[in-house]
Amino acid sequence: KAGIVTGAGRGIGRGIALLMAKEGASVVVNDPGTGRSGEETGERPADEVVAEITKAGGKAVANYDSVASYVNAGRMVRQCADTFGKIDFVVNAAGMLRERMIWNMTEDDFDAVINVHLKGTFNTIRHASEWWRDNRGGQYRIINFVSGSGLYGSPVQPNYAAAKMGIVGLTFSCANSLGQYGVTSNCIA
Repeated sequence: KAGIVTGAGRGIGRGIALLMAKEGASVVVNDPGTGRSGEETGERPADEVVAEITKAGGKAVANYDSVASYVNAGRMVRQCADTFGKIDFVVNAAGMLRERMIWNMTEDDFDAVINVHLKGTFNTIRHASEWWRDNRGGQYRIINFVSGSGLYGSPVQPNYAAAKMGIVGLTFSCANSLGQYGVTSNCIA
């Protein structure tokens, strides 16, 4: 198998990328190297994960694009297809936080979180789904990460909660529309 794990430089995404590779998958390790609230850090954690995978005998390539960019997400999907010849899975674990009470939240705080979580999930799935539609007959997987923050309404995360619940709806919609092409779509909270 071969696929993409977004937000794979740290945290849950990193753990998923390492496990996928350990199980024999070739992985595009996506992480732009930004900090927890989206600030530039100059770091390249994707390189560290790729090095760890290749040292263990696995196959991986780094990708530093932001999932929030429609064009860059398309480039990431093409990178997977061009490098590994296929796209069996997309795991959307990329994220950021800008925590504030609703009355203190700026429009930029709201938009930045929605763009990475919800729009970023749409962007990767949108481009991968086109490839899956053109390559019917596979067993393809979408795995999206959501959160109890959305399910239960974290008081200091209205932007994050809204994004995560939006991903739930997107996941169900993709399950209903892409099943005919061999794609399952699930989310994990």
